[in-house]
Amino acid sequence: MVDSNDMTLRERLKDSKRIVVKIGTSSLTYDNGHINMFRIGHLSRVLCDLVNQGREVILVSSGAIGIGVDKLKLGKKPDYVSGRQAAAAVGQCMLMNIYSQFFAEYGHNVAQILLTKDVVERPESKENVINTFNELIKMSVVPIVNENDTVSVDEIKFGDNDYLSYIVASLVDADALIILTDIDGFYDKNPSSHNDAVLYHNIVDLSEKIETAAGGAGSNLGTGGMLTKVHACRLAADRGINSVIANGEKPEIIYDIIAGEDVGTMFVGKR
Repeated sequence: MVDSNDMTLRERLKDSKRIVVKIGTSSLTYDNGHINMFRIGHLSRVLCDLVNQGREVILVSSGAIGIGVDKLKLGKKPDYVSGRQAAAAVGQCMLMNIYSQFFAEYGHNVAQILLTKDVVERPESKENVINTFNELIKMSVVPIVNENDTVSVDEIKFGDNDYLSYIVASLVDADALIILTDIDGFYDKNPSSHNDAVLYHNIVDLSEKIETAAGGAGSNLGTGGMLTKVHACRLAADRGINSVIANGEKPEIIYDIIAGEDVGTMFVGKR
């Protein structure tokens, strides 16, 4: 059985203490490429409120390249490496400034952590990253993580921030991973082209075959699609981390997720 309608599985999410939230470029920008300040503001408020509840929050945020493209008025993401890196350099600075201002309004500090794959593959630097996360969380600072796109090349890239969110959740021993995207969850087929598409509720079969129903590229500003999200959640759940793919149009959905409500698609963590 791939999908289970047993809603008691959702009860596990209620006790989540350490939560990694990932949000993609498509959720941070409008269709015209401009920054969606309204949504970023709502996300910041929700995450600050979770910290106020006594939860520990790490945000994996895409958007550096997309926001850089908008800031530089390039029209589209450059198709050459140095152009994308330049856009990321501009966009990352702007993105962190926006988050810092919103979080400050609600009385919380943020910290930037930029990672590449080689950093978490070397034992010494991996331990340093983990120690940094733990120290920031101890200080009630919200780490905001992104791939270091300004220096990242194929040899040291994670490839997409969905996979990065799984890596971060693993590094910090998270209880839950929440991936916010622009559709309601994981369907058995593309809901934009199939009216009979069925939403998965609780994925209990974590084998690779569940990924065969996912596919397709992301937006013209982002890098991931549903396949990368399913892959990340499946890997996280296989490590015992309860994971959810949900619609990030209204960031308040995070409250519903950790309340155990039937929203999005949950990949049930192994026990």
